[in-house]
Amino acid sequence: MKLFIDSHFRDGYSCASKKNRKGIPVKIIDRFEVPYYQYLNEMSELADEIPPIAEDKTALLQLYRLMSLVRIMDTKAIALQRTGKLGTYPSTRGQEAVFVGVGHALKKTDIFVPYYRDMGTLIQRGTKLSQILQYWGGDERGNCYDNQDFPYSVPIGSQTLHAAGAAFAVKFRKENRAVLSMIGEGATSQGDVYEAMNVAGIWKLPIVFVVCNNQWAISVSREAQTAAHTIAQKAIAAGFNGEQVDGNDIIAVQHRTVEALKSAREKGEPRLLEMVCYRQHDHTTADDASRYEPKSIREQEWKKEPIARLRRYLDKKNWWSDKEEEALQLECAKEVDAAVQEYLNVSPQQLESMFDYLYAELPAIYAPQRALLNEVENITHG
Repeated sequence: MKLFIDSHFRDGYSCASKKNRKGIPVKIIDRFEVPYYQYLNEMSELADEIPPIAEDKTALLQLYRLMSLVRIMDTKAIALQRTGKLGTYPSTRGQEAVFVGVGHALKKTDIFVPYYRDMGTLIQRGTKLSQILQYWGGDERGNCYDNQDFPYSVPIGSQTLHAAGAAFAVKFRKENRAVLSMIGEGATSQGDVYEAMNVAGIWKLPIVFVVCNNQWAISVSREAQTAAHTIAQKAIAAGFNGEQVDGNDIIAVQHRTVEALKSAREKGEPRLLEMVCYRQHDHTTADDASRYEPKSIREQEWKKEPIARLRRYLDKKNWWSDKEEEALQLECAKEVDAAVQEYLNVSPQQLESMFDYLYAELPAIYAPQRALLNEVENITHG
């Protein structure tokens, strides 16, 4: 394991004294540390101490396939948006290890609370690729899941409060499961996130906060958002541990998430995992990163990207070949094409349905509006 300790923070309590500028003794009452985890480095070399999954051929091949599928799907979704067949879409390019690794670590009984870039996690939770396209095509029916996971959250950071509420319910019912909430690093500048972490710490909730730190909150760089040396250290104020993870190392992402979820389920210990990666596309298809992003940075960061890193490791282990790679690319492309056709063949949602999911019983004031939309619908399709 490659483990670095941020020297600004050290664990434990200390009564050691030092003197201020006037020579008056000052008591140091606490110090903290933030660990950084990496098992598979940029050269696809393993650290000395590794988790079991690093030697699990079946699991690593599954993770590799999922990351490859997500990247192909991501490319197709961008093309659909550019040709007017999809709405605004948030790319996951270069961040596949974060979402795939987290999804692999979750148990079926756990509760997942996503934000909007979570395709790699959602497809492992039973969501179809066509549903993901359906949602970004403007059809809310793509946001309905057959489990207890929460729907997409486009407002920044608000879903962490919902996740904390779900974790409180899990604890209150004495259930052996955990809640995982995903956010981008920009969300940690929102008050909602601090409130959620605060109650998670004080109530000892079984929750894991995963931050996909892709270095940009739309056009605002990570350095311009916060003076904190790490995002992970923001957990310290809430009274629980935070750690940094190499978000391009699928082995580290999966293993650290497994460990965090285990502590949440068994001990009621919250944790914050900062997954450090880089956004290899505009924030969404409505953005133009060339207006603010340094020109050379993507190329530099691309050398760390997760799929090629794992591929080189699989090659070294003789667990993969060019022939298998070619077959995988064809298989993923077929799966994506089938999902696109399924999406395009979905009958449009009826206009009046926008009134059907806000209230158990529609207030009388909205009834005429719903009836009017119904009439328009009948005329249009009549």
